Amino acid sequence: MNGAEPEYPDLFARRACAWPRRPKETPRVRLIRPEEVPAWIVFEDEQLLVVNKPGDVVCHPSKAGPWSSLVGALREYSGRPTVHLMFRLDRETSGVVVLAKDPDTASRLQRAMQSRRIGKKYLAILCGRLAGAVTVDRPLGDDVTSPVFLKSAVVETGEGQAAVTEFQPLGHSPDGSFTLAQVFPATGRKHQIRAHAQWLGHSLVGDKIYGPDARLYLDFIDRGWTRELEEKLLLSRQALHCAEIDLRPAGLPWVFAAPLAADLVDFCRTRAIVGAPVPA
Repeated sequence: MNGAEPEYPDLFARRACAWPRRPKETPRVRLIRPEEVPAWIVFEDEQLLVVNKPGDVVCHPSKAGPWSSLVGALREYSGRPTVHLMFRLDRETSGVVVLAKDPDTASRLQRAMQSRRIGKKYLAILCGRLAGAVTVDRPLGDDVTSPVFLKSAVVETGEGQAAVTEFQPLGHSPDGSFTLAQVFPATGRKHQIRAHAQWLGHSLVGDKIYGPDARLYLDFIDRGWTRELEEKLLLSRQALHCAEIDLRPAGLPWVFAAPLAADLVDFCRTRAIVGAPVPA
């Protein structure tokens, strides 16, 4: 060693830090009751299991047992040793989730997803008035300025991963404070819709990370849901719902849909968002 600086880059040198350092989070586990699951089923046959996930359920298995995650609960429900999750939704995102019951169907759908042959439509409540349809074609990478380590952000062209999202307004509140929009992600990057919505200046209502201040997420970890958070975020979870999955481009004859979740319906009603196809 000659005392020279190392040639490899310090990958974390530009990272923002949440200070003071927090103890490792103890997750607030939401256990699924077995009697809840049948009401979530949208479709089931020998190949597929399609559910309408609530906005407070984790998709992937956790250490808290099978009833602490969607996949674990559906394994118990189906009596199968394995069910294959085709794509995940964030815990606070509700809507359609597709699982395969056998490896062949899982492999077929995974190839279709990799080649972008599965259509997805989301519904989102955005802050502000989105005047017209807009397509965001901007790459996403790590947000190195954020105190939240898992946050993504739009980065310079040539960096990050390509990401394309189309936003189409369906209705607005009378004062222009909110927009109900349908959203079509052409790619499947982490937090893509939420990061692109923030870049547009129309963050999702209730988004703790991509909303008014990412430090609200740290407050939530420290103290849970509080009146102060409710005043700033308005909803206890991000206003995002997977409304439709179209498997026809993958050669399967199905389109699966789930109506807008009840908490988001209530928000639209109380804010008088007009012109939106909100179910009664």
